[in-house]
Amino acid sequence: MRDVINDIEGWRLAGKKTAIATVVKVWGSAPRPLGSKMAISDSGDMAGSVSGGCVEGAVFEEAQQVIASGAPKLVGYGVSNENAWAVGLSCGGRIEIFIEAVEG
Repeated sequence: MRDVINDIEGWRLAGKKTAIATVVKVWGSAPRPLGSKMAISDSGDMAGSVSGGCVEGAVFEEAQQVIASGAPKLVGYGVSNENAWAVGLSCGGRIEIFIEAVEG
């Protein structure tokens, strides 16, 4: 959290709404460890990483929905070993990410 807290605070002081995404479960090999965080603002700012770039775009889109609705989400991403290289991963694995709005 320390790696994104200053960004979140700065965005909030600028009047931006924010969400935070956290890796809550990992199966197999994953590019980022359990507990990794990414912060997202409603104006498109991002800080931190939950996947080393592999699924950040999809997490960004989910976070925009969470910011708009206020309802948290649990999302999963994964790839088989056979398909891993095709999507830019070095090996297969699965992660679950919890996305929640950052309140007041």
